[in-house]
Amino acid sequence: MTVATNAVPSPSSARRPIAWGTPFTYALALAVAAVSIVPVVYVIVGGFRTTPQIIADPAGLPDPWVWDNYQRVLTQSDFWRQAFNSAVIALGTTAGVVVLGVCAAFVLARYTFRGREALYTFFTLGLLFPAGAAILPLYLMLRDLSLINSYYAVILPQVAFQLPLTIVILRPFLSAVPRELEDAAAIDGAGRLGFLWRIMLPLSRPALVTVGVLAFVASWNAFLLPLLVLGDVDLHTLPLGVQNFSSQYTSDTAGILAFTSLAMLPALLFFTLAEKQIVGGLQGAVKG
Repeated sequence: MTVATNAVPSPSSARRPIAWGTPFTYALALAVAAVSIVPVVYVIVGGFRTTPQIIADPAGLPDPWVWDNYQRVLTQSDFWRQAFNSAVIALGTTAGVVVLGVCAAFVLARYTFRGREALYTFFTLGLLFPAGAAILPLYLMLRDLSLINSYYAVILPQVAFQLPLTIVILRPFLSAVPRELEDAAAIDGAGRLGFLWRIMLPLSRPALVTVGVLAFVASWNAFLLPLLVLGDVDLHTLPLGVQNFSSQYTSDTAGILAFTSLAMLPALLFFTLAEKQIVGGLQGAVKG
């Protein structure tokens, strides 16, 4: 009589298969990171050089390090006025995007009504609409509303163009909150707005930070729309200031790099500090 025994797998057979795609993935990620980071580092470091140094060795390091370029930009009143304009427009855009986006996403996530999915599809189609295609009719509409040369001429269109992405990110978060929490809040006497303010918003903090940062950075870096609707030099933002500075000091390459690096620094720092929240917000949106 033969007794059957279970074969014990050898250590070699229990090993996991080699993931050949992992080294390629890391290499691709490093290549993408290098393409994104190297130009930023070049602009910042280039501001610490002189124009003759850049002409002699474009890829070299500062030798010696020169601080005059940044000091000259920071002592200009035009720079601080443009920074103030950029801050007002970016903060106004961010506030409008977050408030209106939360309201629209809350209705689409927690209310059941006829045409809800069609309305959500209508918002998502806004992601496919290029902003550049609407520049001319948008300019004519703003002109008829007497909004040209005002902060509203930039804030309102930017809020409208940012809403589709905001709703796509926020809706999964608001939909994921269990109905039991809403029922418990109703028992405690909280209405719809109370439930939104006390429970939904704290639980959706990663998504709120994500849409806020994306709206702020997009508004801070906007160029085409402010260029068309802000003819008054006193209302120019930093991207327009970079263009004006480049036109005025064409031969001062080091000064242009210093102005450019200071113009992009606030958005860069804002994005870096909120990086973890952005990743969590995008992951939640994909899962939803």
